[in-house]
Amino acid sequence: MSTATAPTNPAATRPAGSDRTAFSTVDWSLFFGISLIWGSSFLLIMLALDTFHPGLITWARVGLGAIALRLLRRGVAPIERGDRNRVTLLSLIWVAIPFTMFPLAEQHISSAMAGLLIAATPVFATLWGVTWFGRPTGRVQHAGITVGFVGVALMSLGTGGGNSAALGVVMVLGATVCYGWATNAAAPLQRKYGSVPLMGAMLGFGAVWTAPFGIFGLTQSTFALGPVVAVTVLGVVGTGIAFALMATLIGRIGGPRASFITYLMPLVSLVLGMVFLSETVTGQSLVGTALVLAASFLASRPETRPAARRRGR
Repeated sequence: MSTATAPTNPAATRPAGSDRTAFSTVDWSLFFGISLIWGSSFLLIMLALDTFHPGLITWARVGLGAIALRLLRRGVAPIERGDRNRVTLLSLIWVAIPFTMFPLAEQHISSAMAGLLIAATPVFATLWGVTWFGRPTGRVQHAGITVGFVGVALMSLGTGGGNSAALGVVMVLGATVCYGWATNAAAPLQRKYGSVPLMGAMLGFGAVWTAPFGIFGLTQSTFALGPVVAVTVLGVVGTGIAFALMATLIGRIGGPRASFITYLMPLVSLVLGMVFLSETVTGQSLVGTALVLAASFLASRPETRPAARRRGR
């Protein structure tokens, strides 16, 4: 198996080993851009649910994302045979399982609770990084996890969400566990192949895994212009392009820190709810917003390894 590490896609990435430094302007642009796109996805899904079954939404967004990246990756070398099993596993854990769980979970729990629970992704990303991928993170990032989680809790509780069912909570937590593993696993593959080839292949596999539920959903859906436009934007921009940008960010700053975007997604959803759904903002939500921004700043700081480990070098 080849050990080449140079990306076949010319996407900008940092040199190996520099993903623990402070965020650059490019890092911040990717960080906020992805948060804006994925935070907007909640509004697009709500519009699509007017006439589309959840299974069709999942299948359509994954399939359209795969098509978009397929068009962008023309002339790019394919994934090597030795890495295809890893990409296949990534497509199951990062796409098929969580994308299927979320619309099902929101049949049992409020959107506010779902937003709170998805913000646990950095916690699981850090735990996976330490226990499975051998990547301990710094004390500053640990503080950011705590501050951000408290902030999102305040924001979510401030939206007035109702009680949740245990099944829905388990589904969303399962999805966040998947996201935490995937953000760590994607980093070395992104550095090797670049964002578009990796995510294009992953979404292609994901479209296959979600097809059975999607075909069933097709029989349960009716079509209207609004939902069609919403799903198209969700698939092309919110899935295809956003995943390519996310892979680039992971390659630059590492999976655990990249996962901090889940702290900003509820903020975007809150603003869009105010503008398009006339939702009110409580003082509790404003305090949570301030904490979320503080957590993002902590995530951007350089990572330092524990002193004991540095002395052992």
